[in-house]
Amino acid sequence: MDARRFWVAFNLVKGIGAVRLRGLLDHFGDLEKAWNASPGALRSAGLSEKIVDRLVQVRSGDRLDLCMERIDSGGIQVVTWDDANYPPRLKEIDQPPPVIYVRGAILPEDDLAVAMVGTRRMTVYGRQICEEVADYLARAGVTIVSGLARGVDGVAHQAAVNAGGRTIAVLGCGVDLIYPHEHKRLAEKIMQQGALVSDYPPGTPPESSNFPPRNPIISRFIAGNHRGGGW
Repeated sequence: MDARRFWVAFNLVKGIGAVRLRGLLDHFGDLEKAWNASPGALRSAGLSEKIVDRLVQVRSGDRLDLCMERIDSGGIQVVTWDDANYPPRLKEIDQPPPVIYVRGAILPEDDLAVAMVGTRRMTVYGRQICEEVADYLARAGVTIVSGLARGVDGVAHQAAVNAGGRTIAVLGCGVDLIYPHEHKRLAEKIMQQGALVSDYPPGTPPESSNFPPRNPIISRFIAGNHRGGGW
């Protein structure tokens, strides 16, 4: 069976992040065994009753099948800790996301990257400076990383695209859902010149609670590469 399926499966279970997944791998040896384990064995591996109940619910429903269909039909890459193309220094930080979903491509040249994030309500001067900085960096071979939000994020991505440079958007929803909707064409360009990235499973809606947790991924991606910074 496709090993990706079990990484995605655990990613669908609320409450199972990097620490608990590592514990399951240490306890069972591989994720397929962990996924098919009895509730008692899962509790013995350190999962709480509440998380075991959530896991059993996902395991017995069709949510996993629907998510895998989205992945396959959308050409979405599932990149895990075990994969050679998982950003290597991102893996070195505390609690790196076990799975990231990618539309587009993360390339070795993206090791040289700068995060540009900021207000959604820009002044004319702010827009001008954002465009100039992103344009200059993109033309110099620096990948622009941001969050595809309105304001600074969108302007920085667009400037990088216009300059023919690379840019990566870290989303607060599934990579198959573009938010805000007016950035759909921009997202298509980003996929051609970089990637859309998320640690949320495909189909995850852009709920407000998703965005604060996704922000550290932007900074972690940069900090993990030991270069760049926020703007």
